[in-house]
Amino acid sequence: MATKDTITKKPAAAKAAAAPKASPTASTGAAASNGNGQAVPSVQPVLNQQFNAPAPLQKYGTVSQRLPIGLDEKTRQESVNNLNQMLADTITLRDLYKKHHWQVVGPTFYQLHLLYDKHYEEQSVLVDTIAERIQILGGVAVAMAHDVAELASIPRPPRDREEAPIQVSRLLEAHQIILKNCHDFAKQADDSGDDGTNDLLVSEVLRANEMQVWFISEHVVDTPLARAE
Repeated sequence: MATKDTITKKPAAAKAAAAPKASPTASTGAAASNGNGQAVPSVQPVLNQQFNAPAPLQKYGTVSQRLPIGLDEKTRQESVNNLNQMLADTITLRDLYKKHHWQVVGPTFYQLHLLYDKHYEEQSVLVDTIAERIQILGGVAVAMAHDVAELASIPRPPRDREEAPIQVSRLLEAHQIILKNCHDFAKQADDSGDDGTNDLLVSEVLRANEMQVWFISEHVVDTPLARAE
């Protein structure tokens, strides 16, 4: 004959045995299943996947035919290489403008402070446009600061705060490097039939940089401030 204790324990034991076990996928963020066998999405993020990452989707320095744009692989690879050089230098020039925007000093502070920031924004637009062209061609755009620093051909400025004429001279040197490359790269793109890259370099990159050179170079013309000579 069952005692009172065994009678009360049996339902509890049966209930525990019938209860569904926690799915091992719950801690990984994968979908679990409910009592009916249906998949239930987990709301847990799947973290630290970079530590066990598979092969990259695409290696830097290669091109893939992502879009049927009528250009062969050799032409696209040449344009991507040139555009990544242009991108690294444009990012460097953009950041040089922001450095000078923060650090400018002197009687032309207000004018240059605003002008530097305007040019920074314009260079930022060019950065995005160049990077998108690289991706359209099936390449991989250079992006991170350490990679940009390795690729850029513009001399690295000191961390120090410098006088406005020195700032302008550094900017003019950077523009000169970009414009020289722009002419060379545009011609190569034209010769290879990459009209889209040629148009980008001539209509946007070259013209924007030429305009900025005009605006900042006038600040180092040696004219008197208060009295005509």
